[in-house]
Amino acid sequence: MRIKLILLSLLLASCSSAPFLTPYKMDIRQGNFVTPAMREKLKPGMTKPQVRYVLGTPMINDVFHGNRWDYAYRLERGGKVIETQNMTLYFEGENLARVVDGSPPAEAVPAKTDEQVKG
Repeated sequence: MRIKLILLSLLLASCSSAPFLTPYKMDIRQGNFVTPAMREKLKPGMTKPQVRYVLGTPMINDVFHGNRWDYAYRLERGGKVIETQNMTLYFEGENLARVVDGSPPAEAVPAKTDEQVKG
């Protein structure tokens, strides 16, 4: 009886021998999600406080490049990257000069998690 109990506990403890037992990996959202409506509100000549009001605080505000703000967003589900967005804003003085949008057009809301779909 003890041998069966020991073998069963070893089988359950090792994840590699039991592929149906996988650790839970939660959804990870990082950064600033920028919707198309928010992008449309950006206009050249806007001041830094106006841009911050529309998009929020930038994810990356580099000390060495004070005239550049980077807005990045990333969603990981189950350890795999599902969605990414990158947008860089360049300022001349205190005014917005140009926007470099390096991400594909996004939906109005970020991708739903499994918990949001179920309930």
